[in-house]
Amino acid sequence: MTSFLAARPLNPIYSALPTTIFEVMSQLARTHEAVNLGQGFPDDPGPLDVRQKAADAVVNGWNQYPPMMGLPELRQAAAAHFQRWQGLSLDPETEVMVTSGATEALAGALLALIEPGDEVVLFQPLYDAYLPLVQRAGGIARLVRLEPPHWTITEEKLAAAFSDRTKLVLLNNPQNPTGVVHSREELQRVADFCQRFGAYAVCDEVWEHVIFDGRVFESMMALPGMRERTVKISSAGKIFGMTGWKVGLVLAAPPLMKVLSKAHQFLTFTTPPNLQAAVAYGLGKEDAYFTTMRAGLQRSRDRLADGLAGLGFRVLPSAGTYFLNIDLSAHSNTPDDESFCLDLVKTHGVATIPVSAFYADDAVRSVVRFCFAKTDATIDRALERLARVRLAA
Repeated sequence: MTSFLAARPLNPIYSALPTTIFEVMSQLARTHEAVNLGQGFPDDPGPLDVRQKAADAVVNGWNQYPPMMGLPELRQAAAAHFQRWQGLSLDPETEVMVTSGATEALAGALLALIEPGDEVVLFQPLYDAYLPLVQRAGGIARLVRLEPPHWTITEEKLAAAFSDRTKLVLLNNPQNPTGVVHSREELQRVADFCQRFGAYAVCDEVWEHVIFDGRVFESMMALPGMRERTVKISSAGKIFGMTGWKVGLVLAAPPLMKVLSKAHQFLTFTTPPNLQAAVAYGLGKEDAYFTTMRAGLQRSRDRLADGLAGLGFRVLPSAGTYFLNIDLSAHSNTPDDESFCLDLVKTHGVATIPVSAFYADDAVRSVVRFCFAKTDATIDRALERLARVRLAA
């Protein structure tokens, strides 16, 4: 009689991960027919001319493998775009690569740069993919805890996180979920520590065009001494408000790009050519498209912020992204953020996200994230339901 061994354990980094709060809240939103201000996507389908370019390219264009590094026209368009908007001088042949979304770009960068035992500086609250990707690559996370209302990166916090084993820092700017656009002074602090410890900077800058109040975005790559040690990651899905378009852009100096491209080659290899062609077209759109997009989102931000403030909520500043937050700590009768969000969706029919879900440890438990990239009608419907929430000073 043949005997069989039990199946071996699965990888614990992924098998031990719980159901995410995003999945929980989305399901509850459907169950309770809630206004969903949880997930970060616009109500708008995206710019028609860009979508039409994609449709034409899939019908009349090439649908076989495009080049592994990306269509030449998109790489050239990306180099021109970031020269125009951020003053970056990039060689499209050796310093620009196309990936299947920014998350693939992040995974590839971490796999390419981290060796087992390397320390990686992460700022929390953090995008939920960062920590498992770092751990799967063999890295050891050194977490920097940022706090409301300004979520400032200080010299003291960096000094406590960096060491002789620091391989890289992973920085999200503008930052989800806080809505912060880190200042030039904060970026320079991070850059100084990278140079002092010989570390790389992997910069998740996907929200670079979604900034408000006349701000001008500055990439870490543009800071003195950072050109050769920065990996800049961008997202067409965020630039054009079409989150289902998984088209990422990776920008790095040639020595870095040679290694990053190997990781990409063995992850997705390439990205749908019709989407690449459409993104190439979109990156060349007139400045008015981008400024109008920002103005529209800023108007939605202000509509929600003013409405929440009028209902008595403490609204935290939002300088970028699709998100703004409220801080419950001023109200004595409110529970922690997760309990508040669960009650809000079940009792009042509004889905939001507790910011504590973005911490790996020592979480801030009083902040709730709202997505404002919605129509006026959606925002107003949410505010009508939120008016039923009773707050105490």
